[in-house]
Amino acid sequence: MKVGLVYDPIYLEHDTGDHPENSRRLVSIMSHLEKSGVKEKLAVVAPRPATIEELEAVHAPEYIAMIKRTADNGGGWLDMDTVISPMSYEAALYAAGGFVQAVGAVVSGECDSAFALVRPPGHHAIASRAMGFCIFNNMAIAAKFALAELKLRRVLIVDFDVHHGNGTQNAFYDDPRVLYFSTHQYPFYPGTGWIDEVGEGDGKGTTVNFPMTAGWGDEEYLRAFREVMIPVARRFQPELILVSVGFDPHWADNLAMMQVSVSGFAGMVMMLRDLAAELCRGRLALTLEGGYNLEVAALSVAATFDVLLGASQIEDSLGKSPGRSPGGFEERLDQVKRMHHIPA
Repeated sequence: MKVGLVYDPIYLEHDTGDHPENSRRLVSIMSHLEKSGVKEKLAVVAPRPATIEELEAVHAPEYIAMIKRTADNGGGWLDMDTVISPMSYEAALYAAGGFVQAVGAVVSGECDSAFALVRPPGHHAIASRAMGFCIFNNMAIAAKFALAELKLRRVLIVDFDVHHGNGTQNAFYDDPRVLYFSTHQYPFYPGTGWIDEVGEGDGKGTTVNFPMTAGWGDEEYLRAFREVMIPVARRFQPELILVSVGFDPHWADNLAMMQVSVSGFAGMVMMLRDLAAELCRGRLALTLEGGYNLEVAALSVAATFDVLLGASQIEDSLGKSPGRSPGGFEERLDQVKRMHHIPA
């Protein structure tokens, strides 16, 4: 089992100071991968900067130029959540290009799967606006690359960050070639991702949102994957599975209010690994989005790699959530199933 790792010190040059999305996230993750011995089991996939043409498949030319100009002028705040520094434009190019390289490695067979540990993250960025710590939409750029350059016909995107990936959803809302499935705390930033957002035009039915109530944890997430994500994926028959990975649904992450554990994340990745083996020759590529508790992020990334390397169980030193579920899951599950014509 050959598993790829995308990483480069350029990602640390996106200097956000004491912002929750800061370089310490990747420093902690990489340190743990080295100390735990996981890193030596991985195949290095070298990132490259995304081309302007690749960016323009998702983003407006004037927006791209504005990001470069702002960085060249010393950086600043793009909105109330998103800050850039002088090196942020280059780091963002390498973040998008790094995930493109991960996708290329998986589709070519160079790797069975790959995980791009990049920053800045991307799934909130829309065509002409930075949002929620995100500058360029790494996921959407790589998915467009897979469709246009690698000539794939159907791509599944799964997003389990605690925040809805509004930018990714927008990029493919009318595109029947991309099935977008998201679990996310709702209502919560950015305010999108309700059940009735299902796509439009030719893409109607290929956006599947499973809004999660604050306080839900492993059981609810794993059932959403098992009872909704897997059936719609089998119906869609993707040739590649891409994953926006956020570890901020963890019970110890203070930016949100979900109750997922490290073993819960591992369970979701196991389902995705096995589904990729069943549907698309194992082609599975993941990219890092959120996750702001440094210990949680480090342990969860290592657990994810262990699963990709073939593990059927992982050690979770942090354990299960001390909280209790607020209930209401069965009703929500039934709502989503009815919306997407999934048998009860």
